[in-house]
Amino acid sequence: MQQAIAILDSGVGGLTVVKEVMRQLPQEKIIYFGDTARSPYGPRAASEVRLFTRQIVDYLLQFNPKMIVIACNTATAVAIEDIRARVSIPVVGVITPGARAAIKTTRSGIIGVIGTDGTIRSQAYENALKMISPDIRVYSQACPLLAPFVERGLFHVDSAYRVVEQSLQPLIGKPIDCLILGCTHYPFLMESISQVMGPQVNLISSAEETARDISTILSQRALLTPSSEVPIHQFFCSGAPDIFKQIAQSWLREHISFLPVVWQVPHFI
Repeated sequence: MQQAIAILDSGVGGLTVVKEVMRQLPQEKIIYFGDTARSPYGPRAASEVRLFTRQIVDYLLQFNPKMIVIACNTATAVAIEDIRARVSIPVVGVITPGARAAIKTTRSGIIGVIGTDGTIRSQAYENALKMISPDIRVYSQACPLLAPFVERGLFHVDSAYRVVEQSLQPLIGKPIDCLILGCTHYPFLMESISQVMGPQVNLISSAEETARDISTILSQRALLTPSSEVPIHQFFCSGAPDIFKQIAQSWLREHISFLPVVWQVPHFI
């Protein structure tokens, strides 16, 4: 039986990572869990986010995955070491890959970071950036309105630009040359964020670099699935299944339109 890559998020944001994994590793089966009933994680206490992450990982372990991917910046910031201590399989987060991608991109050494309250409060990105390059200057900004906006499926509406502009106002005019989208929900708003920040600012999504990490780790451990395999992906959410399925199908259309997909709403909470 094909072992899956288990990917979890506070809601639909981790689908941005799923899309990139499907693009780079189309033969790999994915089991995704979006905690839509308890989203967003950003305003919650770190202890609560750790508890939720443990619950989801415990649920996903019944499927015998070969890897856990915490595709939520807030959960990565406060829970990844806890999860690594609890499981025997590789656990990948999204913060170190995002920081690494920004270091590769910046020319000025001045980087912006946007994220949830929890991610920004943790200083996880600033710490990761400075661990790679101690002289980096970082401007961080919490954007608590954006993830809930995406969760409601409103990222295509005209008002998206106004919400993004309001959220990013403190960063406009800062001497940054790249901006880390420190929440996996934010690539849904990439067009509006780019319009607000201008062409001189490169936007960094951790999804592509995270997928490379996944590929590298699986290859090193001889866990890559043969390219002849046709995966049957499974998607779980803890609430609002209709809007979750609508967003997922729209975002992943080209990757799942010809594949069998299982959609479920578990009752473990």
